[in-house]
Amino acid sequence: MLSEHNRMILYDPRQLHSLMDFGIEIPVLDSRASETFARLSSHPHLTARRDAWHINALGGPVDRADLLRVHSADYVSRLFSPGLEAEIIRTYELIDADGNTHRYQPALATRPLSELFDRILTRAGGTLQCCRRALESGFCFYFGGGMHHAQKEYGAGFCLVNDLVIALRRLQAETRIRRAWVIDVDAHKGDGTAALAAGDDSIATLSIHMAAGWPLDQPERDAEGQPNPSFIPSTVDIPIAAGEEPVYNRRLREGLARLAETGRPDLALVVCGADPYELDELPSTAGLKLSLEQLLERDQLVYSFLKTRKIPGAWVMAGGYGRNSWRAYTQFLEWALLEHMGGQVAMPPTRVL
Repeated sequence: MLSEHNRMILYDPRQLHSLMDFGIEIPVLDSRASETFARLSSHPHLTARRDAWHINALGGPVDRADLLRVHSADYVSRLFSPGLEAEIIRTYELIDADGNTHRYQPALATRPLSELFDRILTRAGGTLQCCRRALESGFCFYFGGGMHHAQKEYGAGFCLVNDLVIALRRLQAETRIRRAWVIDVDAHKGDGTAALAAGDDSIATLSIHMAAGWPLDQPERDAEGQPNPSFIPSTVDIPIAAGEEPVYNRRLREGLARLAETGRPDLALVVCGADPYELDELPSTAGLKLSLEQLLERDQLVYSFLKTRKIPGAWVMAGGYGRNSWRAYTQFLEWALLEHMGGQVAMPPTRVL
């Protein structure tokens, strides 16, 4: 029997994913976590052992000091001020250039926007907790996290703070780790993470992402001529053009080999976005359309790459939008749990995702 410290699925059913409480209509559904957990819990080889793999409560949120290791003092001050609501509106793109609401109906909100910040701090704390568990057990998957677009001076792309770098900087400050990798397989480039880790050899970043589209469709310089940090390269960037899905996993395998040349880390943080899935419902992911089979191969490839090298892996959900994202997470986690726990790896033939 695995000990409590070897539990590897971090999911608190009280942590909501949907943004509708705030009147925000971005298609992040609670089902991406709840349905995944329900499927794992009903799996014929996992249900009786749920207490051996499930961590059912999150620890505390990250605090202001954690944010200040990563984000500028000016930005953090705005987040802890009456200016918070304006930062959320800009980060979630709730008002367009003409001043009209965009995917936002404040009249339908049941909670103030300011409460979203509390959720985000708790979610960032979950990423940190996931990293700690991965260091203990070798593998942990958190049903949340992955806010990889947040930059030093501002939030972007639905990411108010960068929980990935926040967690790694905290662990470095505690001398729990010295070096880390971030392996980002979300549909969008991990631009905030790349910029925040640029020039620091203690964090190497890999991002495989759409070659075109957001955030790479922005101007490379702002109105004042300042460079856009979204174009700062990752340690390993793997842009995938539309139609290149058949070579996606080969390109990823080659990129991982290049990442390995940077030296072995103490921890890898995997940004396991389901939004490259061909049935994803966020319009800005349309440039990448992987099948479930390709997504499973992707995730098995990263998992085996880390396990072979005995590198602890902390995995977070990142992007995944609409009614079908749970399918990508479920198929991988069924396989990974069975493999990690030493059970039967083959899927029962009656399982339908």
